[in-house]
Amino acid sequence: MADLRIGGMALRDGVFLQSQDNWAAAVRLPDGEVKVRSGAKSRLPGRGVFDRVPVVRGVSRLVETATALPAMRRALGRPVLPQEDPALVGAALVSAAATVVLRRTMKQAPLLRELAVSALSVVPALLAVRTSELSRFHGAEHKSVAAYETGGEPAAAAKEHDRCGTNLLGPLLLTNLTSGLVLRATQNDNDPLSTLFMGLVSLGSAFEIFSWMTHHRGHPLAELMRAPGVTMQRLFTTREPSSDQLDVAQAALKELLQAEGAATVPAPVVV
Repeated sequence: MADLRIGGMALRDGVFLQSQDNWAAAVRLPDGEVKVRSGAKSRLPGRGVFDRVPVVRGVSRLVETATALPAMRRALGRPVLPQEDPALVGAALVSAAATVVLRRTMKQAPLLRELAVSALSVVPALLAVRTSELSRFHGAEHKSVAAYETGGEPAAAAKEHDRCGTNLLGPLLLTNLTSGLVLRATQNDNDPLSTLFMGLVSLGSAFEIFSWMTHHRGHPLAELMRAPGVTMQRLFTTREPSSDQLDVAQAALKELLQAEGAATVPAPVVV
């Protein structure tokens, strides 16, 4: 249990946390009550094999997380996913429309086009998150995980975290740009199957870079790749949570540790 590695995400009015095998979520209801639920994550067939294959392992872990979210949504019985926030839905539609326009109008400047598409895929969502309570619950999630890992107090922990998915931004910009240029060079940029395949390769490759960054703190290249994500966390995706929001995150953490069979907080994780 000492090597328990916890990740998570902000929910509408709550926090979702997960380990390798279990998930837990806590949300504050309109009447002030904190509703907490947990469960076991579904394991992909051949998971042990996938975990040993670079690129594939990142995608398989993402799939397992994605399958846990509907179970969590059903257990809580209310619209808690960020994707159910009208502002984020609107931002996604804006991004999709802008991306289609760019791909059709900037055919003569592929490098500039891919950079613009990468930016437009995240900017509207970042603005929507910044203006919602998701950013505060995101900060609460980070503080609770950081306090668990270091043995400190949640309120005193930083709201930014090295393993936050936002830090995938730098690697994803690189891998998406590369995959877009490859598709264009092979004249497959309008082929749906090729686009899907390269999208999965891009995502899996970004996870590999992200893992390398996590284990090479201080390396100049790792710090350069971390910079976009850290900046996004600081400016857009996290804000200081209220004490009530931090209590919700702590409730989710307690539930996850109970699901893992830990009566108390285990020893800090070294990452």
